[in-house]
Amino acid sequence: MTSTGETFPDDLLKLQERLHRAHAEHRAYLAGLPWSVEPVAGWSRGERFSHRGDVPDSPGWSDEQKETVDRMWAGIREFSIAVVDHPYWATVPRDAVVNARMQLKKQVRPAEPSDVTEAA
Repeated sequence: MTSTGETFPDDLLKLQERLHRAHAEHRAYLAGLPWSVEPVAGWSRGERFSHRGDVPDSPGWSDEQKETVDRMWAGIREFSIAVVDHPYWATVPRDAVVNARMQLKKQVRPAEPSDVTEAA
């Protein structure tokens, strides 16, 4: 039970956790990819404004990397739809749905990317 008195069904809690995990895995995967999807020449800090300093050339993403990102996004969309369309929300008063959804997100803590990579 949450601080607002909500009790969420186990399957909804599991869906929300899977959604958080999918987002964390996606963020971790993106962090390991080149900075640009397409090949782009880098630049020196003096050539353009860059808070990162010198920016190296980006070889772009491989077709496999692009497909992996697309597949990950598809999974995130599926979990998002499953959470939003869960039958539980029909039992929540319309004016309380947003707060209940926020409580669900807080109750099911997002996985940190480091947790995901260690578990893999």
